[in-house]
Amino acid sequence: MTDQPTILSPVSKIILVAAAIVIILAGVKAASVIVVPFLLALFISIIFQPVIHWFQYKGFPPYVAIAAILIVVLVAGFGLAGLIVQSANEFTAKLPEYRQKLSAQFTELTNLAAIFNIHLDSSLLEQHLDPSRLMSMAVNILASLGSMLTNTVLILLIVAFMLGEAALMPRKIGLAFPQPEKHLQRMSAMLLSINKYLALKTMISLITGFLVGFGLWLFGVDHYILWAVVAFLFNYIPNIGSIIAAFPAVIMALIQFSPWMAGAVALMYIAINVVMGNVIEPRVMGRGLGLSTLVVFLSLLFWGWLLGPVGMLLSVPLTMMVKIGFEESPGTRWLAILLSGDEISRLEDDPSALDVSADEPVAKETP
Repeated sequence: MTDQPTILSPVSKIILVAAAIVIILAGVKAASVIVVPFLLALFISIIFQPVIHWFQYKGFPPYVAIAAILIVVLVAGFGLAGLIVQSANEFTAKLPEYRQKLSAQFTELTNLAAIFNIHLDSSLLEQHLDPSRLMSMAVNILASLGSMLTNTVLILLIVAFMLGEAALMPRKIGLAFPQPEKHLQRMSAMLLSINKYLALKTMISLITGFLVGFGLWLFGVDHYILWAVVAFLFNYIPNIGSIIAAFPAVIMALIQFSPWMAGAVALMYIAINVVMGNVIEPRVMGRGLGLSTLVVFLSLLFWGWLLGPVGMLLSVPLTMMVKIGFEESPGTRWLAILLSGDEISRLEDDPSALDVSADEPVAKETP
């Protein structure tokens, strides 16, 4: 008597796939201590891959390029840590002055509210809007984003090995897969898309951070370099990153000057983000990321929950990788279409844009 293969119903398959996804996500979240440094090293390697090619084009050996990249990453990491420590010390030294100014502003606010028969407790306002919370919030934000510094050596080693292995990857793929040209083409397209996004986003974030720092310097807001770095880092977070980055600087202007100055700083942030996010970035990025706005926002929440602040920073490139992976299989191409954004019109005009027929044989009609 032969054993008959078990045939699962569609509902059972869905439940089985959902259970497998939950188990995988739980494993990734539990292993985030290892996964986060690996992902950071992976995307650092992708960003600097053109630098490796440039050094090779100029005739330098690969280890010279790798050493230069590691030095840049190390200097940037410790520079961020030094900026956090210096800003925290300066803020602590001026904390009594900030408390005195804020107390006077709260007294004026309560007197103004009393004219309109609105009774406010100034001591309660001072308790909830303590100036020390401002710096602790900014430091905690940067510290959580800079938690990678605790794994600096591990990340640098992974980056070095990844950059060193990049030259051998085409040969490995040629030996591992039956159709190496096809896999190399798809991998090159994926790396090119991610590298283009990260490079352009870095350039736009640098310009945004410079404009924010220059504007705050003109307004005379303290710690303007720190707020510029916050704006640079949080510009990587889609949709809400620029809004979160504005809060510490606006509150700093409120504490240091007046509500009118805080409003002016808020308007400056709005103007910079509108110009950079709605005018400059779409022109530089081209026709888009291939992801819908809803998917970008949901990916921000998902990767932030799964991997923490680093997941929020890398939410868009990670989702782009998942979408490209869905496009590879005929069974999951419908998921790639659901994740698509501005390219959906192109798919409507050309249904074969995802190249379904490349992997799925089309049945011929019999007369």
